[in-house]
Amino acid sequence: MNQNKEPVAYFRLLEYESTFMDAAIGLIIEETGFKVAPGTKVLVKPNLVSPKNALACTHPNVTISLCRYLLDCGAVVTVGDSPGYGTAAQVSKAIGMTSGLAALGIKPITLGRPVPLELSFGTSIGISRDALETDMIVNVPKLKAHSQFLVTGAVKNLFGTVVGFRKAFAHTRFGETKGLMEKMVLEVCAAMPVAFNLMDAIYPMHVTGPISGKPFAMSLLAGSPNPYALDTAIYMLLGLSPKRVQLWKEITNQKIRGYDPDQIKYVVEPPDDFDTTDFILPEVLSPMEFEVVRLIKGRLKSLISRVR
Repeated sequence: MNQNKEPVAYFRLLEYESTFMDAAIGLIIEETGFKVAPGTKVLVKPNLVSPKNALACTHPNVTISLCRYLLDCGAVVTVGDSPGYGTAAQVSKAIGMTSGLAALGIKPITLGRPVPLELSFGTSIGISRDALETDMIVNVPKLKAHSQFLVTGAVKNLFGTVVGFRKAFAHTRFGETKGLMEKMVLEVCAAMPVAFNLMDAIYPMHVTGPISGKPFAMSLLAGSPNPYALDTAIYMLLGLSPKRVQLWKEITNQKIRGYDPDQIKYVVEPPDDFDTTDFILPEVLSPMEFEVVRLIKGRLKSLISRVR
């Protein structure tokens, strides 16, 4: 029976020290059965949302250790994201990742070259050719409380393949209609060649998010080839249900593989080994819709930061 289930690996890691990180990532990848053939073009997609707060981003050592593993497999590795503010290079420098990547011969790129993704509800959104044209994406989300989505992980991190201001504009276009943002996020995720997901939940962000929350010592590094199963495992760890997490509710409604906890098998360590009792999530969520003034201000800030 377990052969038909989606593997999710939980590994306890107290800190981001690189030697232990290398070993943990290798074990997580091997225990979940993920393999990379030599010569494979891999886009590593961390969460580089903003240079304002390093806690809001995937920790540099997680991304760097993962890149080292992939290079050892013979992969051709690119690291990229489309930040909400500034460029991937600016965020990488602000959080202390640039020199570590440079030692591996990697420069972070801002995902660009938008191409329209036709959505099921009669419109489109611009997603990055840089992401679409790679052989595979290894998704590296940061677990965070979120003021609009309640909590975000692997699936929502792929929304970062939407190019530039289009992410904020999506909130303005789709946010006023209940459920459309969740549908759009799932359709972007489904369009991407995602092969593996490695979640940084060693010190996730709680209380609020996605930028200004507080650290929580969860001590968890988690991985799975299936982003939906990985998020479902985390929702269960946090004691949540689809009634409370609208993105999970939509995944459940669509019966996307991994939505059901019974479809998951845990490898390496059991979820009972991790205590999330004091992990705080927002009690009241903000509207999905961005006001036009906020959108314009955000666009101007982004443009200004890119020319500095």
